[in-house]
Amino acid sequence: MTYKAPVNDMLFNMKHLANIDQIAQLPGMEDAGFDTAQAVLEEAAKFCEGVLSPLNWVGDQNPTSFKEGAVTATPGFKEAFKQFTEAGWQGLQHPVDFGGQGLPKTIGSAVGEMQNSANLSFALCPLLTDGAIEALLTAGSPELNATYLEKLVSGQWTGTMNLTEPQAGSDLAAVRTKADPQGDGTYKIAGTKIFITWGEHDMAENIIHLVLARVAGAPEGVKGISLFVCPKFMVNTDGSLGARNDVHCVSIEHKMGIKASPTAVLQFGDHGGAVGYLVGQENRGLEYMFIMMNAARYGVGVQGIAIAEMAYQTAVQFSKDRIQSRPVDGSLPAAGPIIHHPDVKRMLMTMRAYVEGCRALSSVAAAAYDAAHHHADADTRKQNQAFYEFMVPLIKGYSTEMSLEVTSLGVQVHGGMGFIEETGCAQYYRDAKILTIYEGTTAIQSNDLVGRKTARDGGQTAKALAGQIEATEAELTQSGSTDAMAMAKRLKAARLAFIDVVEFVAANTKAHPNDVFAGSVPYLMLAGNLMAGWQMGRALLAAQAQIAQGDDVAFMQAKITTARFYADHLLTKVPGLRDSIVEGAGCVTALALDAF
Repeated sequence: MTYKAPVNDMLFNMKHLANIDQIAQLPGMEDAGFDTAQAVLEEAAKFCEGVLSPLNWVGDQNPTSFKEGAVTATPGFKEAFKQFTEAGWQGLQHPVDFGGQGLPKTIGSAVGEMQNSANLSFALCPLLTDGAIEALLTAGSPELNATYLEKLVSGQWTGTMNLTEPQAGSDLAAVRTKADPQGDGTYKIAGTKIFITWGEHDMAENIIHLVLARVAGAPEGVKGISLFVCPKFMVNTDGSLGARNDVHCVSIEHKMGIKASPTAVLQFGDHGGAVGYLVGQENRGLEYMFIMMNAARYGVGVQGIAIAEMAYQTAVQFSKDRIQSRPVDGSLPAAGPIIHHPDVKRMLMTMRAYVEGCRALSSVAAAAYDAAHHHADADTRKQNQAFYEFMVPLIKGYSTEMSLEVTSLGVQVHGGMGFIEETGCAQYYRDAKILTIYEGTTAIQSNDLVGRKTARDGGQTAKALAGQIEATEAELTQSGSTDAMAMAKRLKAARLAFIDVVEFVAANTKAHPNDVFAGSVPYLMLAGNLMAGWQMGRALLAAQAQIAQGDDVAFMQAKITTARFYADHLLTKVPGLRDSIVEGAGCVTALALDAF
């Protein structure tokens, strides 16, 4: 199946929901209006459709290989990565000061979605480099940044995140990797890191590892973790590469999916200690790493949207080609394409509505990020930052869980052929599963939503969002159309359920933590569903306005129909989730442990 980038839908979101032309009025963003977005997306589509997409199946069938410490990428990947870097895609949204193009996240995230739809394994490499760049921009010294950022931004070098250890998965307090200060500003790093995405490969001349480690005498737990830059090859004062550092890949994992993306076990310091350079201050490593992780978490949410889009496109094509059974309404005289069957349409509409809702949410959140970083007014920056931070666990958690349902439906639409690898849709199902796990599981995202985003401020940010949703309900009601009225009704019911849950979380997180955290993932799914549905409500209004102007009527009508489906078939799940969270907490933890 060849990927076709959904450029029209992305541009619709940018123009009508993310307000790209307002972003172009922000300081430093003057060249980033709608015309620029359209030009960039069209060029990205050509690259993703023509270069990356044909390598996706190749990568699944011919994974990266490991031999004697060296990792060799899937045939074709190295050449594609060279084209990727030469075209400047790595630096798309990074600062001009370090050789980037300085475009807003609103454009960059759409391009990222295309790359991940076309080839998820390939796109993981630049995703991790983006995170390394963000961490250095936030906390790196001028010397570190002068040494590493330009090469990372160009894609000449790639970056990794090194958090996980055999005994320290989600519990980073258990990190044991050591950093021994050498008295000359460097540290010797010693320890083992696992699950390191693109931790070793042959596509770039150097790999810059960002590593969490403990300095001797540091406080216990997460308060004693520091962050270090540890390059694969040392960098000379003139910027050229020097000796190999003491960091080596000892194996790569054999995985269920994303097989062309090497997941490495890295050993630091087996031969005297790997040289590392402190990022920022000692014992503040987790704080800095969260900058990297938040960038990556948003990016993984976009990966969920991307793989779901690919599953949808594949299912639509199959359902138009597959001849099976006469339609139940007798609309065809004999057996015809299965897309005529109501249940196949239900599955396809579910896939489409989920993807478009989550894509709209990610676009709006990216616009908030851009305003939070570039707006001239401090209060506006603060408000947008709060909005963006609230959305990150939803985009990561809801969009990736959504991708599992959508890729599963993609297999179901194919029937028995979906269970056969050659149709391709099984790969999307396998690839999607990791998205709910890495960069923080869905439960970790829900803990963030409960603790940092809801309980900490007594639910005030959440309730402010509910107020914005209520304003959209009023606009829908005032528009008077049947579809808008139906959307307003469903949004209101979902919003009221959301408020009930927010109040329950705010009131009980300290006093009855088990009751709250028993429903934390359902709360995340409820909130993600509502926020995506809200954006679909806004999209419905925008589409109606465009139809009134005679603008691309077929596309706009399809958007209205999809939004209506979202309202009637997806938003309707929210009140039931509210009941399980608020009224069903006790039975989650009631069963005696020895009864399991």
